[in-house]
Amino acid sequence: MKNIRNFCIIAHIDHGKSTLADRLLEYTKTVEGKDLQAQVLDDMDLERERGITIKSHAIQMKYNYKGEEYILNLIDTPGHVDFSYEVSRSIAACEGALLIIDAAQGIQAQTISNLYMAIENDLEIIPVMNKIDLPSAMPDEVEDQIVELLGCPREDILRASGKTGEGVYDILNTIVEKVPAPKGDPEAPLQCLIFDSVFNSFRGIIAYFKVVNGVIRKGDHVKFIATGKEYDADEVGVLKLTMSPRDEIRTGDVGYIISGIKTSREVRVGDTITHVARPAKEAIAGFEEVKPMVFAGVYPIDSEDFENLRASLEKLQLNDASLTFQPESSAALGFGFRCGFLGLLHMEIVQERLDREFNMDVITTVPNVSYKVYDKKGVCTEVHNPSGLPEPTLIDHIDEPYIRASVITNTTFIGPIMTLCLGKRGILLKQEYISGDRVEIHYDMPLGEIVIDFYDKLKSISKGYASFDYHIHDFRPSKLVKLDILLNGEPVDALSTLTHVDNSVTFGRRMCEKLKELIPRQQFDIAIQAAIGAKIIARETIKAVRKDVTAKCYGGDISRKRKLLEKQKEGKKRMKQIGTVEVPQKAFLAVLKLD
Repeated sequence: MKNIRNFCIIAHIDHGKSTLADRLLEYTKTVEGKDLQAQVLDDMDLERERGITIKSHAIQMKYNYKGEEYILNLIDTPGHVDFSYEVSRSIAACEGALLIIDAAQGIQAQTISNLYMAIENDLEIIPVMNKIDLPSAMPDEVEDQIVELLGCPREDILRASGKTGEGVYDILNTIVEKVPAPKGDPEAPLQCLIFDSVFNSFRGIIAYFKVVNGVIRKGDHVKFIATGKEYDADEVGVLKLTMSPRDEIRTGDVGYIISGIKTSREVRVGDTITHVARPAKEAIAGFEEVKPMVFAGVYPIDSEDFENLRASLEKLQLNDASLTFQPESSAALGFGFRCGFLGLLHMEIVQERLDREFNMDVITTVPNVSYKVYDKKGVCTEVHNPSGLPEPTLIDHIDEPYIRASVITNTTFIGPIMTLCLGKRGILLKQEYISGDRVEIHYDMPLGEIVIDFYDKLKSISKGYASFDYHIHDFRPSKLVKLDILLNGEPVDALSTLTHVDNSVTFGRRMCEKLKELIPRQQFDIAIQAAIGAKIIARETIKAVRKDVTAKCYGGDISRKRKLLEKQKEGKKRMKQIGTVEVPQKAFLAVLKLD
C-alpha cells in the first residue's frame, strides 16, 4: 500500500490537462504504439470534436523510482464550470492533485475554484506551469501569481510542456515523493467508495470504486449499503486503457466491479460497497448531492418514444451523475421530463449525447431556474417552470435565486464587463487587483439572468480572456411576471418564461420578431402575441400565402371579383378555425440566442 499514489489533474478549461495526461501515460509506457493518440483518455466523439473533456477518466500507471515500482492512479478531470461535479467526485477518490496553470494565460477563475475544492478535501497540491514552450508564455509573471495564490516557495513550482514532454519526469518524481500513500486498514471490514459508473449493454452496470478499507476479491458476496442490494463480484480489476481483470483489489487502490446489475437505480455514485459476511458498521461519508442550476423540459418528438426516452436518460445518468430528471406533461408537447442541468453547456451536451448514443430526437424547452413563490397566506411553493405558477391574484411575492459570481479579467475589459453585469441586474460587491493587469470582480446576480446567454456574451466582449465562476448564494424577493407567447390566441407553454418586469416588454417584442422569421407561412394569417396575464404587450402577424383567385376574371363587373374574394375569405376563416400552427424546433432554441 505504501507504493500506491492516487492523484487527479485539475485546472481551468483549456490549460492542457488531457495533453499532459497523454505525456504521463507515454513516459510510464502505459500506452504505446498505435494506441498513442492526442487526448487518449477522451474516448467520446463529442469530446474529440469540441476539444473539451466532459467525463473524468481514471487510469492506472506503473513507474519505477529509485529501483522501486510504484502504482500511480491518475484521474483526468474536465475544466468547464458546468462539469465541476465530475471534478468534486474525482477529488474524493484521491490524496493529491496536480494543479495545472497555463504559462500564457495565468490563473483563471476555474483554477481557483478547483483549487479550493481540493484544499477542502485535504489534498496535497503540486503546482505545475504548463505550455512553457509557447512563444507567448510569461513564466516569471505566472510564477508570481502562483506564489501569491498558494503561498508556496518558488522552487516547488514545476515547469512543464505537455506538447514537447519537457519536465514530465520531474512531475512523476514529485508525485511519488510528495503525494501521501492512501491511509486505510487492510484487515478492517471492506469499505469501497463508488465514484463513477458506466453502462455496458453486454455486462450490465460497471461501478468504479476506491478501496478505503479491507480487500475485495473476485467471487466475493458484496452489498451496496445505500440501496441494500446484494451481489456476487463476477469480475474485479483495475482500469488501464481498457479494463484489466485481477483476483483482488487491495486497500488504497482504484478498480472496477462487474456484478451483473441491470437497473440503473441500484447503483449510486457516492455509495459504499461492503461484504455481506463481515459488513462495515457505516457507509463512507460520501459527497454532497448535486444541485442543478438550470431546468428545461425534454420531450420526445414522437410521443410513443416516452418510455425509450426514460430508459435513455437513466443510462445517461449512470455516466453523468449530475443529470437529474422527473416526469412532467405539457399541453403542447405531451409527456416528457423536467431535467436539471449544471449549466447551458451541460444541457447542450446531454441533448447531443441523447441523439448520438441513443438515437433520441428531443425537443428542449426554454431553460429556466427554480423560484420560491409565496401566496397571501405565507405558504411557500417551489416552482420549476412558468406553467406551474399560481394565479397572479394569489401571489404575495416571488423569491428568485441569486448567485455570487467572480469574474477574472484583463483590466482592458473592465468597462464592457461591468456594463454587461449591470444589464443583467448585477450588484457590484468589490473588485480586487490580483496582479499587474489582472482584476477579479465580485457580483451578486440573479441566476435567471445568466442561464441563457451570459457566458457567451462575456467571452465575446473579453475576446475569450475573462473567466467566470459562481455558486448559489441566496434567494431574494423580485418583481417577476409570467410572459406568455400566443399563436392565434393559443398559448404555447414551451415558450413561456418568467422574466423581470423591466425587461418584459422588450423581451416580448424581440420574441415575437424572432418567431415571425422562424415559423413557416400558412394558408391563413398567424397572429404571434406576447402577453402578461390578459394584457397583450407585443404583436407580429405572419401573412398568409395567397392564391390569386381573381386571375381568371378579366374585365367585367367588379362584383364578379368581389364574389370570388369573399368566397376565398370564407375559406380562410374556416381554415383558421381548424388549422394548427407547427412550431419548428429551431424556434425553441432561437429564444436562447435572441441577440
